Amino acid sequence: MNSLKNRVQLIGNLGMNPEVKTLDSNKKVARFSLATNDEYTNKEGQKVKETQWHQIVVWGKLAETCEKYLVKGKEIALEGKLTYRNWTDKENVTHYTTEIIANEIVFLGAKNQ
Repeated sequence: MNSLKNRVQLIGNLGMNPEVKTLDSNKKVARFSLATNDEYTNKEGQKVKETQWHQIVVWGKLAETCEKYLVKGKEIALEGKLTYRNWTDKENVTHYTTEIIANEIVFLGAKNQ
């Protein structure tokens, strides 16, 4: 049961090309947004499509792979863990964010997508 702790699996489309940075240690980090869609029928019988946006962070060799092959709109499946962090900006305002640290990504959709 330990392997089920803090595990996230998503299938969605990239909302942007990955932003990739190389750190001082030569390790790469990639960040991008991922849209997942849910559809349901409301009480009036109309189909409603809801989009949720997720912030994804990828490290190391997997970040290099994302840099080479992922583009806005590409459909992927990923697995990772949910993380929360905060920071204080120059105006002393604290910001909070929720991110998914991906450790596995599978490319879906057409090869030329």
